[in-house]
Amino acid sequence: MPTSDGPSRFPVFVSPSHGNHQRCPGYVPGRVAPVRSPPPAKAPPPPPPPFKPRGSPREQQNTFSLQEESQRRELAQRFQQRKNSLICCGVSLGSFLLTLILVLSLTNGHVLDENCPDHNPLLGSWNPGHQPDKDVVVGKGHAFKLESSATFHSLTITSGGQVVFADSSDGSKNITLRTHHILIEEGGALHIGSPKCRYRSLATIALMGRSDNKAVPEVPGLGSKFIGVMGGGTLELHGTERVSWSLLTQSIPASGLTSGGYAFQKNFSRGINLRVVDQDTAAVLVCERYDTHDSRNDSRRLTQLLRSLPAGRIVAVAVGDSAVKSFLDETKTAFEEVLGSRFVHDLKYRQAWALVSVVGGGNTSCSEDVREHENLNTGGRALARCNFTTVNGVGFSVTAYSEWKNGYPIMGFQVDAVDQVVLNLQDEVQQTWHPGDNVVIASTDYSMHQAEEFTLLPCPNCTSRQVRIKGKLLYNHTGEIIDGVDMRAEVALLSRNILIYGEMENSCYGKMCQFYKHDTFGGHVKIFGNFSSVHLSYVELKNMGQQEEKGRYPIHFHMCGDVDKRGGYWEPTFVDGLSIHHSFSRCVTIHATNGLLVKNTIGYDTLGHCFFLEDGIEQRNTFFHNLGLVTRPGTLLPTDRNETLCTTIRDKVYKGYTPSPSTECKAVSTFWIANPNNNLISNAAAGSQDAGIWFVFHSSSTGESHGLVSETKAELTPLGIFYNNRVHSNFKAGLFIDKGVKTTNASAADPREYLCLDNSARFRPHQNADPSRPRVAAVIDNLISFKNNDLGAWIRGGDIIIQNSGFADNGVGLSFASDGSYPKDEGSSQEVTQSLFVGESQNRGTNAGQNKYWGVGGVDGKMRTLPRNRTFPIRGFQIYDGPVRLTQSTFRKFSPTQERYTSAIGFSLKNTWQLTPRNNLSQLSFHPTVGLQAFFGHPGQWFEENDLDGDKNSIFHDVDGSVTGYKDTYAGRADNYLIQHPGCVALPKWNGVTCSGRYSQVYIQTRGAPNLSLSINRDEYPSAPLVLRGINSQGASSQQYQPILMMSKSYTLHWNGPAPREVVLSLINFEKDDWVLVGICYPSDTTFQIMADIYDRQKNTFADITEYGTVSSLPQLESKPMERKYFFDQPVGLLWLYLRARHSRDGHSYCSAKGCERVKIMATTSSKQTCNCTARAYPKYSKTPAAAVPMPALNTQPCKDCGARQLVISNEPWTTYLQTQVKSLSTEEQRKGDNVSFITVNEVAMPFSQAGFFLVSVDACSGKVTKKTSFAKMDAKMKRYLKDEIPKRSIVLMATRGQLEGLVDLAPDLVSLGVAKTADLHNKGSLALWGFLGGSSPPPWILLQTGEGDDVLGVQERYLPLGLEIYGCLPPAAQIRKDLELLKTATGQQ
Repeated sequence: MPTSDGPSRFPVFVSPSHGNHQRCPGYVPGRVAPVRSPPPAKAPPPPPPPFKPRGSPREQQNTFSLQEESQRRELAQRFQQRKNSLICCGVSLGSFLLTLILVLSLTNGHVLDENCPDHNPLLGSWNPGHQPDKDVVVGKGHAFKLESSATFHSLTITSGGQVVFADSSDGSKNITLRTHHILIEEGGALHIGSPKCRYRSLATIALMGRSDNKAVPEVPGLGSKFIGVMGGGTLELHGTERVSWSLLTQSIPASGLTSGGYAFQKNFSRGINLRVVDQDTAAVLVCERYDTHDSRNDSRRLTQLLRSLPAGRIVAVAVGDSAVKSFLDETKTAFEEVLGSRFVHDLKYRQAWALVSVVGGGNTSCSEDVREHENLNTGGRALARCNFTTVNGVGFSVTAYSEWKNGYPIMGFQVDAVDQVVLNLQDEVQQTWHPGDNVVIASTDYSMHQAEEFTLLPCPNCTSRQVRIKGKLLYNHTGEIIDGVDMRAEVALLSRNILIYGEMENSCYGKMCQFYKHDTFGGHVKIFGNFSSVHLSYVELKNMGQQEEKGRYPIHFHMCGDVDKRGGYWEPTFVDGLSIHHSFSRCVTIHATNGLLVKNTIGYDTLGHCFFLEDGIEQRNTFFHNLGLVTRPGTLLPTDRNETLCTTIRDKVYKGYTPSPSTECKAVSTFWIANPNNNLISNAAAGSQDAGIWFVFHSSSTGESHGLVSETKAELTPLGIFYNNRVHSNFKAGLFIDKGVKTTNASAADPREYLCLDNSARFRPHQNADPSRPRVAAVIDNLISFKNNDLGAWIRGGDIIIQNSGFADNGVGLSFASDGSYPKDEGSSQEVTQSLFVGESQNRGTNAGQNKYWGVGGVDGKMRTLPRNRTFPIRGFQIYDGPVRLTQSTFRKFSPTQERYTSAIGFSLKNTWQLTPRNNLSQLSFHPTVGLQAFFGHPGQWFEENDLDGDKNSIFHDVDGSVTGYKDTYAGRADNYLIQHPGCVALPKWNGVTCSGRYSQVYIQTRGAPNLSLSINRDEYPSAPLVLRGINSQGASSQQYQPILMMSKSYTLHWNGPAPREVVLSLINFEKDDWVLVGICYPSDTTFQIMADIYDRQKNTFADITEYGTVSSLPQLESKPMERKYFFDQPVGLLWLYLRARHSRDGHSYCSAKGCERVKIMATTSSKQTCNCTARAYPKYSKTPAAAVPMPALNTQPCKDCGARQLVISNEPWTTYLQTQVKSLSTEEQRKGDNVSFITVNEVAMPFSQAGFFLVSVDACSGKVTKKTSFAKMDAKMKRYLKDEIPKRSIVLMATRGQLEGLVDLAPDLVSLGVAKTADLHNKGSLALWGFLGGSSPPPWILLQTGEGDDVLGVQERYLPLGLEIYGCLPPAAQIRKDLELLKTATGQQ
């Protein structure tokens, strides 16, 4: 939704006093100072020569003649002529000098550009050299162009002084400035490039210093080791524009190979050690040792193997110890003829020999090496290596080695993709990502520690969207849409040509060493309010931030007020394309600053909250397309700390108090948003110790802003724009909207530390942050959340809408929590629509990188990484309290196992809280891979006894029957008889039951009898009471119970101790005229005062107060259900009365439009007996069970409009994807009883039953199926079809069935469909192909898969992008990028 444009609640900051500042020449507020200054002011004319006096002065003043007047006129004319001559000479000289400068610059190949700071002709060339002890001041009248590297003790730029880094057109400059700090004061300016003339060379600012160096005095407010911009200062840094980060478009397995690679080394492995490698997959097929030194039979077996290998196989050989004594000539001949060996016939005793070759490849394919043995050494390693390519285009190497070293024979093999892995990326990066640059690939698993750094290598054969990395990968990184959710790994460029870094010590020192093993005292950049102009783009900041000091961050806007046009800046302030990595305290801190744009910025491997809003009053800031990953715990705030830091750092708590990590700390987040009125568009939070994005609510301004704003009203403030963000690989939660921070200092009354987490805040946005005005729904649009260990998203408050979002592989996909409970929460809406939930996807992860749990899971029952624990009950949508509305959403791949209850819909575990029957589910679609639609818990691990109040009252409303199959029914616990009738349908797998009826809650509050349990019997099921222990802690002075009751029924309430002296019964979610009849157990001597009233929460007033009268019998009471009457059955001890709603309820409110209808019972008794009247009440008041609302018939028609419209939830919602499935069928599968084969396009299945090949062609631009064809065998007809009859720009899907005739002959023709090389299809039982015909280069999703023997393919699902220009498709005439439109809205450009 649009950002609020209402009046800011932030105090007015004084804007720069433009008339008094000594600005750079030509200064304009909010703009970069022009690099070409206006010409200097003209000099005043010289004074006229003095007159020689004639006579006395008095006489001259009083006596004038005509002649004297004439002489004066003549002199004045001569003076004017002389003045004009001087002006002409000055102009001519200036023109000549300017022309000379232009001529000289053109002669030297340099063209002056007024947009380039270093082209300013008034800059003086500056080569100060290295003066490490000098404090340099550049002040008024000094404008320098730094031409070479320099070292200072400090640099201060002030009062009109300028320092500009020199550049060169070919980018050949390399300037490093080393100093302890740079201070830019009023009127000072530091320029490196500009937005319209980006810096091309290498510029480095190195900030020196140690935290314990007292010889370097600290600057107030800045400390040391900094770049500081004071009021009136200008900082303009603009490196070469580069793609900041992109997404993988092809998955990369650990090691780079789907086979996983291979490495083996052994000592004393005598004879010939041999490995056979599949040339198409790099899988090792044969691992054998042949002792040709001692066994002639082994030599013969080796000969047989070599002669039997099919052409194209890769063979690697390495000798261990010796291999020649029994090495037969026939075997040597086989090596020569089959593998092309040149050295085999001359092999000697203990000679080291290594060979890698291709069967049938001859000498040209053979790499071999020998080393002579002498004195138990070979003087080096015999090494053979060859490079190959898999059938899917992945490069790999096969290496064999053999040597003697220090008397030990060593041999080994490697099959790997070291230095050969190519990253396929979404964006065209080749022009801006260069060899030698550093990149990081984000984790796509539960552990953020699977992020990996690499250096780029030259790649002459790469396309514009490819780069090659040095080394090999340790972990899998997903690069595709999986099960409909975009799980592609982010790949970020860390390198920039402008670098600011802190010089660090090699080891830790100082007080931080108890927490960290490295130096954490980096540099920092701090900008103060009323700065003249600050814009930073494409700058690298490394080793920045100071962990032991607050306010020392890589980028820190400190109390700057409004920094956009609202604050008087003609060019709104921004940071764009920054790379902040290996930071020691945060990334970008926005402190009491509004309207800042943070764009395309990377925050990687940082301590503490990364993108950080500090005091709770920061508003209208926009985060666009930023990436944060590997956000580690810090020490500064309680919310930065992990468990160890939380309990260790206790200097700010009251006396001996020990903090509680789970409730006060453990909140470190990549995006810490302290006020909802900020905008997050297209960002990625790709791994934090706790949360990806956390919205926290300050009740008042904190920190240095304390007192500036008396009340932030953050909880009531509407949410800014939240669109197209992704959160993954976070330990606690992807998105977290809940909690506040403590805004008072530690004291005896509250010993917790200032700014620790506090559970008091509830997000309830209203118009203008005014609770008396209508609510404003907070819209979370296009959120993608996957591989978060605990929660994909936890959101408390209302009204909140989540739409077009995807949740996959989270411990719990999404959980809502209500604003609060009656009477604090008036009731609100929480809605999920058009969203996709995936339990356990095909992204199985890597068993490494600090992933804790590895076990069987998923639909396929294969090993995978797991969240929380091997037994943790994974849930897609978790119901905690409500009311929630879940509609038009899809669930896939929720498969329970013997170890855990995995369900699409579940409930909060060990829940003491209330649930509402207004949790409405409708138009849901459950894929066949969902084994358990809903689950109500079961005693055991995680659920414990499953007997807390919330557990027992678990319920949801199946509005249309899309969950249970029965329309307008309520699914609840199988053992909760308060909600049942004889017509209910049991759901044993769910431990549930679904029933028709009307259901509401009665909120029961008691006083005067602590530690009571409440037992509720429905008169129709008296032997099955529901026992509630209350939601307040035992020993509390009051207690509350919130049972869900079927309307139009009667109930009795009993206690396990003396009856409470005061009971208040509130009607929650009752519709007008809904009623229940209740009998409450009291001692027989009790007297009552019973009142009815209506409670107004907003005004805290009571209205319509009415006292209850008495009747003499229950039939008399039942005959007057509309009257305020009660009946006390003294012998039984039951006080009977009706709870009836007399007013209508609006929307999602818990209570009626007039207020909350209540009945208050005040009891007076001298008895202390236990008040459980069950034995006396029944069978007297027993009734026959009956349904108040008839049970509907089972749905038999398909669910209309059920599920999400979108098959894919992507972070590029403007791109359309094609959902495809290929199910081939081998003869082995047929033998086992499988008879299904098909190709599916966008959920439209196309089965085929004829043995042979089935092909489907799809137009790659429109996604329409253009052809479906089958062939019994690969023959001339099929060959002609593949060559000539498939339309250009086609996605080609191929499946096979049964015995395949001519399969080997098919291989060459697959190359024309994008396969990297001719595949070896001998002995393959099935094949699945995703190919493409047309285009200059094959797209990265091309894939050929084959099955052989028991290795079957099963159903293979892929999502392919449509309409790409690389296919030859025309771009859409007017494609609207919603993210860019929202960016304009957020920054006021519309």
